[in-house]
Amino acid sequence: MEKPEFFVTPGYGDYLRKELHYSQAVKIGNRVETSGQGGWDDDFNIPEALEEEIAQAFRNLERTLATAGASWKDVVHVNSYHVGGFPPEVNAAMVKFYRQYMPDHAPIWTQLGVEALGLPQMRVEIRVTAILA
Repeated sequence: MEKPEFFVTPGYGDYLRKELHYSQAVKIGNRVETSGQGGWDDDFNIPEALEEEIAQAFRNLERTLATAGASWKDVVHVNSYHVGGFPPEVNAAMVKFYRQYMPDHAPIWTQLGVEALGLPQMRVEIRVTAILA
């Protein structure tokens, strides 16, 4: 088995590694797994609009994947965690960003409703698996 390589997203990832002792991604061979990425900025501010929070989570995943040498084109599996259920705007935003970031393929997706996430104001967290070609 190949040795795991851990990656920290510059900015917010440095803080999370120091304070909570976890990495944002791990690469083993050609497989990259991310930890859940929220819709925060580098100062952990969360947008008020739900669609913008989801958009920021996608951008954070893009940054995190890049630290491990991957991109959205490599993503094969998505888990998304949602506080507050699934009003139509949740799926509309998720699908909008799937089509934007992965126009040439549709990953498998598991969507979960949860009671709470890591920050009290968070409504979404997304983690992905990527396979490098």
